[in-house]
Amino acid sequence: MATPAMADAIQVTGVRVETTPNGLEVILETPGGGTPQVFTASYGETLIADIINTQLRLPEGQDFRQNDPVEGIASVTVTQQNANSIRVTVIGTAAVPTAEVTPSASGLVFSLTAPTPTAQTPSETTEGETDPSTPTLPGEEPEVPTETPEPPNNEIEVVITAEPEGGYRVPNATTGTRTETPIRDIPQSIQVVPEQVIEDQRVIQLNEALRNVSGVVLGNTRTGDTETFTVRGFEDATILRDGIRQFTFGGLQETANLEQVEILKGPASILYGSAEPGGLINLVTKKPLSEPFYEVEGSIGNYGFIEPRIDISGPLNSDRTLLYRLNTLYRRSDGFRDFDQDYERFFIAPAVTWLIGDRTDLTVELEYIDNIQPYDRGLVAIGDEVADIPYDRIFHEPDDFIETDEFKTGYRLEHGFNNNWTLRNIFRYSNTSLYLQAAELDGVDEANGLVFRSTRDFDIYEEAYDFQANLVGEFATGSVEHELVLGFDFRRSSQDLNLKQAFAPPFAPPPISIFDPVYGFSLPDREDIPQLFDGRSQLQQWGFFLQDLISLTDNFKVLLGGRYDIADQEALIRPNDFFSRSSPTQSDDAFSPRVGIVYQPTEQLSLYASFSRSFQPNDITFGGDLPKPERGTQYEIGAKAEFLDGRLSATLALYDLTKTNVSVPDPNNSGFLIALGEQQNQGIELDVVGEILPGWNIIASYSYIDAEVTEGFQDIPEGGKPANVAENTASLWTTYEIQQGNLQGLGFGIGLFFVGERFGDFENSFKFDDYVRTDAAIFYRRDNWTVALNFKNLFDVDYIESGVGRVQISPGEPFTVIGSVSVRF
Repeated sequence: MATPAMADAIQVTGVRVETTPNGLEVILETPGGGTPQVFTASYGETLIADIINTQLRLPEGQDFRQNDPVEGIASVTVTQQNANSIRVTVIGTAAVPTAEVTPSASGLVFSLTAPTPTAQTPSETTEGETDPSTPTLPGEEPEVPTETPEPPNNEIEVVITAEPEGGYRVPNATTGTRTETPIRDIPQSIQVVPEQVIEDQRVIQLNEALRNVSGVVLGNTRTGDTETFTVRGFEDATILRDGIRQFTFGGLQETANLEQVEILKGPASILYGSAEPGGLINLVTKKPLSEPFYEVEGSIGNYGFIEPRIDISGPLNSDRTLLYRLNTLYRRSDGFRDFDQDYERFFIAPAVTWLIGDRTDLTVELEYIDNIQPYDRGLVAIGDEVADIPYDRIFHEPDDFIETDEFKTGYRLEHGFNNNWTLRNIFRYSNTSLYLQAAELDGVDEANGLVFRSTRDFDIYEEAYDFQANLVGEFATGSVEHELVLGFDFRRSSQDLNLKQAFAPPFAPPPISIFDPVYGFSLPDREDIPQLFDGRSQLQQWGFFLQDLISLTDNFKVLLGGRYDIADQEALIRPNDFFSRSSPTQSDDAFSPRVGIVYQPTEQLSLYASFSRSFQPNDITFGGDLPKPERGTQYEIGAKAEFLDGRLSATLALYDLTKTNVSVPDPNNSGFLIALGEQQNQGIELDVVGEILPGWNIIASYSYIDAEVTEGFQDIPEGGKPANVAENTASLWTTYEIQQGNLQGLGFGIGLFFVGERFGDFENSFKFDDYVRTDAAIFYRRDNWTVALNFKNLFDVDYIESGVGRVQISPGEPFTVIGSVSVRF
């Protein structure tokens, strides 16, 4: 069956319920026509059907509900689930009803069969006939058979997921094409970590969600004050939030308002401009709902962890044309490292959607984060391994700190010209500031275990304006179907960086022993610290792209696209005792193509191949230079399969990826880059996600990467291995929830996360050992309540999460337990 592409939202202007011999029909009236995509799921006695790309426009402006329409069905409700999808919920009295969905002349028809104690399957009747064995309701006359008009020839695609609401398998994603497209139709590997996994694992930091995905590992973290990720062996993967790039120094990404995390593997410049070739990470946030929703959650844990969180949504007016959502939290902990220093975070994210008319929606969003925590570079290396010292030991001073503030606001406007053409426009303004004062780690005397330190005062302010405009159209040329995306985007970003650093007494701290540290150095006043670097850089980038997803037949698709980028960079280095004044500039342009094919020999199997390129301007080096832009080239083949009637899916991918003009984080000068040369990575990935049996969910992955530096630079050898890239990584997380009986709602989860041996620096001078981390969970869901205990690093294994040099090694958390209670109403 052909998969319909996304069109303008279909308007549902009426809902009718009519009884039938086997149950009833729920008729959604759609005067404008259209063929939406329908996803159904069931749990307990409840059947849910989500109708994508539709909007409920009843005359009274309310949702629809009817109680006890027939025997065996307790209620039928039709609600606006989010801005562009309707949910039909049918609750059975003793068992889940069954449904068939067909188009009719008046709209969309749900034919529901009411379960009865004596009949578990629908009676086999001919359309228009009454089954004599089917009893009528008390007091009713037997229904007279009537002729049913033949539905039009255009089919509705009904996707039966057979998994609970909020399951592990997500069939569609927007990141791969900028449209809501089935993942099986995209000729690149795309993985989704859904909200249910985020909840089950009690994800706090983004890394905890991404460890479920093949080929994604945590990059340079500076032990918790920032997050970068390595995808397919390439450092600093691009992070988007609802399709807009995040800042390099924005601190930790907030997960409290995430609906899901989408990971597109390989180059993505065709759609998003400058991007790392390994892949990008798109954080999809929760949107305003038309139905009232309130959730309050409280969590506590060891190391002084507390987190109250609120998520509320609903309409602001009676006709439900104004919708809102508010997510907010406060988080505090002492951390597992020495000193018991406070980690504190406040986050708030309001959003309002205005349904302006039948075809126009406007959403205004805002996010604000205030975060303060200790400054901590982590552990050090001695010889060819991490020093044999306790993993909670710190070589900074108790008063060292880092503070970040992040603010972003903008709008999303969508207007449908007709059922085939839609204009989408996004604007976002964002800024972030980061300030730290600390005793910096500069090196280690391996003979006696002394760490050399300096006083570091680092202040950076970033600001960006982003504008995107996309025109999405569906049309056919003969029997060939097209989904076309034509787009333009513009980004202007600037970075002001002020670095002061003292290397000698009296303003620099003394060396500290890794075996017997002695603390007590007081940080000097800012004006007493010598100026080391003071500069500003600015990037303006324009991009124009065209993409066409072509369905030559129902089972053969071609994806063609190209993007032209223009990037203008300029920098200003202000003079001081170390640098003279300079103002380097650089202008670059690039064309980034993507070509892919998808062949689907069966409805359960997709075979694909693709070629794509990436483009990314580099940031400034410590010397004030602007390196040439990075370019990436990838060849990928793979297969995507569905099992167990679509409840379980798997993706297998093989790739060859080369990146030139590589720049990596400077291990000696935080916030700057150094040039590397060229790196080539080849690998294989496997991801499996879904439901094996009712209540038994799984998400698992495996990755093998053969990564090599093919052109070295300075001390980085040709033929060496990139830092922090393991050949083998794997993960497995599975949960089971009891489906019936007195213990219904009780569930258990277990997870294993493996990272193989890897080098700790680009010089390949030392290694991190491999490790297996075990997580577990116990939870109980009853009515609107959820109580959970999550155990992280259950066996208290010492392991290294990441590192980018001999004095920047981040240890993983020891055994951690978090208890949480939430209620939804």
